[in-house]
Amino acid sequence: MLLKTFGWSFAITVLGLGLAGVLWGWQGLAIVGILSILEISLSFDNAVINAGILRKMNAFWQKIFLTVGILVAVFGMRLVFPVVIVAITAKLGPIEAVDLAVNNKAHYEELVTSAHPAIAAFGGIFLLMIFLDFIFEERDYKWLGWIEKPLARIGKLDTLSIIVALVALLVSALTVATNVAHGGGDKTTTVLLSGIGGLVTYLVVGGISGYFEGRLEDDDAEDGADEDGADAGKGADAAPVQKKGGASAVGLAGKAAFFMFLYLEVIDASFSFDGVIGAFAITNDIFAMALGLGIGAMYIRSLTVFLVRKGTLDDYVYLEHGAHYAIGALGVILLVTIKYEINEVVTGLVGVVLIALSFGSSVLRNRREGKPGQESSAKSEVTSGV
Repeated sequence: MLLKTFGWSFAITVLGLGLAGVLWGWQGLAIVGILSILEISLSFDNAVINAGILRKMNAFWQKIFLTVGILVAVFGMRLVFPVVIVAITAKLGPIEAVDLAVNNKAHYEELVTSAHPAIAAFGGIFLLMIFLDFIFEERDYKWLGWIEKPLARIGKLDTLSIIVALVALLVSALTVATNVAHGGGDKTTTVLLSGIGGLVTYLVVGGISGYFEGRLEDDDAEDGADEDGADAGKGADAAPVQKKGGASAVGLAGKAAFFMFLYLEVIDASFSFDGVIGAFAITNDIFAMALGLGIGAMYIRSLTVFLVRKGTLDDYVYLEHGAHYAIGALGVILLVTIKYEINEVVTGLVGVVLIALSFGSSVLRNRREGKPGQESSAKSEVTSGV
């Protein structure tokens, strides 16, 4: 199971480190290794969130996530994205931007860093919306009940997440964006527009995927009711009822999976923002950066599939809570970094600590239930884990 899931990650690691050693020597090998570890530590909570979504998909879409998804993650976000940012901010053509990245690395790094306020506002608001929608929703399992119970009650107001996110964006624009460290000057307008862009992206992609997922669940419920009714009317000799809609039901499932896949990719992009910016503290070589962060991204994807196949989120029910709290913290950190420098080690440790605490609470909960690592049928609701 372990080798099957992480086999490609191990192979890519060997090839990537070998390539780094050949191209840049021992120093390049060390840089790529450090970047890989940086990406894994920053994005571990991303794997838990992805697993919560990916487990709703079939094996085909899980493979798409590991193949097409990793291409988007490595080449799109870790290699193409910084170049596109430079092209937009410096008003250069794609060829000129690539030439700048290869032949004038110091200026390239300066341009990418100057775009940080816009990147941080977009990613911070997007991640904050994920956290807010989670924390304001009524759930069977509550990790920090003293926080989650009252928030779930006031969360019945549908637009509350949007209101809180807009308030956070407004506060950021009027405080940390007025005199930023990256590029200098007043970035209020940039932060406001980028933050609204992150909010709109979340609402569009998340809303469409949620719509198709809801339609699919409704159709499944109707089909189940039709089958029960047919079986009751025909007795023991009743033949199985054909699923209503036939091919259209399959098409609906495909649409739901497709938009959920897009949602996953946008989440991954938001998580990668801090990794890409933080990588410049280690190197300004875009190819070494893409190689190191790409290896880390591959492990995160393999870990996501591993969590799905092992049913870890079902066995340890507070893991999703810890990951979402980590997402909320990362969203706030991104907004703060519009003006202030925060070490990537701090960012990574926040996520690791929150997930470790939620995992420990899950273990204690399972021991109390008498079934370590398994869901208990004795209780349908757990109100507090800590």
